[in-house]
Amino acid sequence: MEITERQRQILFAIIEEYAEMATPVGSVTLAKVFDVSSATIRAEMVKLEDAGLIIQPYTSAGRVPTDAGYRLYVNSLVENLEEVPTLPADRGVYALETRVNAQTRADDAIRGAVDSLVELTGNLGLATIGNQLYLSGISHLFSQPEFIDSQRIKSIAKLLDNLEPWLKEAAPGKPLNIFIGAENPIGKSSGASLIISKFSSPYSDRSYIGVLGPTRQNYAHVMNLVRRAGYILEETL
Repeated sequence: MEITERQRQILFAIIEEYAEMATPVGSVTLAKVFDVSSATIRAEMVKLEDAGLIIQPYTSAGRVPTDAGYRLYVNSLVENLEEVPTLPADRGVYALETRVNAQTRADDAIRGAVDSLVELTGNLGLATIGNQLYLSGISHLFSQPEFIDSQRIKSIAKLLDNLEPWLKEAAPGKPLNIFIGAENPIGKSSGASLIISKFSSPYSDRSYIGVLGPTRQNYAHVMNLVRRAGYILEETL
């Protein structure tokens, strides 16, 4: 189902507002953003629901994005992603680069990059170091409001248990790979997004670094950091 440019903008606004507030987004909030009536926003929301891009989690609530809605949003970010050297560099990127460059061993540099991603994103960080998967920030992940449900926790645990062999088997080839919710290879009901960057290291030309967090997150910020981390490690190592 095709959507209009205004519906696309409303969808993206819902995604960004939900990422920040972690509560369903209502028509009154969006009416102020777009300077139109709440009724107009509600009518557009119905069309976005019909397209499977947002849902109303319970009666009288606002809307939240679906995996399909997030995918549309992320695809638009990927399309606009420039070459790594010209990506915007903020304090987080500089902190990550400084931490990596301070290390003399490749494994310490990779661990440092992962730990920086944890601090900068609030997600779980991960990387392949030789034949092992390094994880950091599990407590950060499970402190997110989405993961108070035991079934989601089990689903994420299953994903993490099988992530290393899956990376070896599937070997995602793009510099940046994003798996949203049910797109994940395992743990499809976890409500999580896996964002990973491929880089060459002394251990393998298919090493990976990235984060695992809720589908509700600041994708532009996190995607930039993860891609930068892979680029910095490849250049440094």
